[in-house]
Amino acid sequence: MTTLFEPTTAGDIALKNRVVMAPLTRNRAPDAVPTPLMATYYRQRASAGLLITEATAISHQGQGYADVPGLYAPEQIAGWKRVTDAVHQAGGKIVTQMWHVGRVSHTELQPGKGAPVAPSAVTAKTKTVLIVDGVPTFVETSEPRALRADELPGIVEDYRRAALAAIEAGFDGVEIHAANGYLLDQFLKTGANQRTDAYGGPIENRARLLLEVVRAVIGAIGAGRTGIRLSPVTPANDIVDADPQPLFEYVVRQLGPLGLAYVHVIEGATGGPRQLDDRPFDYAALRQAWRDAGGKGAWMVNNGYDLALAEQSLKGGADLVAFGKPFIANPDLVARLRQGGPFNPPDKATFYGGGEKGYTDYPALAGA
Repeated sequence: MTTLFEPTTAGDIALKNRVVMAPLTRNRAPDAVPTPLMATYYRQRASAGLLITEATAISHQGQGYADVPGLYAPEQIAGWKRVTDAVHQAGGKIVTQMWHVGRVSHTELQPGKGAPVAPSAVTAKTKTVLIVDGVPTFVETSEPRALRADELPGIVEDYRRAALAAIEAGFDGVEIHAANGYLLDQFLKTGANQRTDAYGGPIENRARLLLEVVRAVIGAIGAGRTGIRLSPVTPANDIVDADPQPLFEYVVRQLGPLGLAYVHVIEGATGGPRQLDDRPFDYAALRQAWRDAGGKGAWMVNNGYDLALAEQSLKGGADLVAFGKPFIANPDLVARLRQGGPFNPPDKATFYGGGEKGYTDYPALAGA
């Protein structure tokens, strides 16, 4: 039987095990520039088969939270190069999660303090983070404006440029963030997309922007270095779709022939229940639709996994298992999973913002 600790591949990326560190926003990149402390943080966790960075804005417009990193300026690329060098020196593999937040932003974070952009002018009933008197502070998102159709090619180009920047920065690949109620997920789902043009209405139209982005990124860096993250039913950031099963089965059927390195699926509510009573979803059927459409990349599962559930999922057909919060407090999580613990408890007060405390000061196992 396949185990969590066996090597595998995700497209063109060879992995020493099937443990993935999921993206975790930590708000420790002032002015959107990755710091040397971030290089230490990721290097400490390089025993994972694959590290996926915290979500990283593809443009100033794509920025939605204070002190999160970007991938659109020379100093950001240089900062990330320090991170990737550190991870590679420690024997790890790392991809960056490319992010456009869409409506989940605030005018204070936008170019010229303009309105955030979205498929439709529907405000997200959620919060974002600003730095107020030096302290990360949750605030309501700003009212967005609807993107014009003639602006969408520019956003696709921003993704393409960010993918090229990621390779310049030394990443082994990229993950397109199409989950958790951010821009691409907003276009997919009826709760945020009220458009009546070629990017709204039927499933094919709502999936159009996502597929344009995927093809552009593949054209820039190759399918074998391109992954995507999806969250069919999470309510994160006030997102909902009236009928997610056919929507996401359509999406993965379109993605199947493209040769992606992996598909990363959040099962249930991000950071919450794995199944929601009001939003049932068949993840096995989704994976089968991907395979039936020619999807040969890795199938990555995520949300609330422990060792037993991970092994069960691998037995059921998954290829990779992503762990999020456990990696915050356990830099050597792979070793701890292998021996069944013990596991450090996380300090929730240090999740967002700050310095070394609760970031790079968690102890490793003796000898690890």
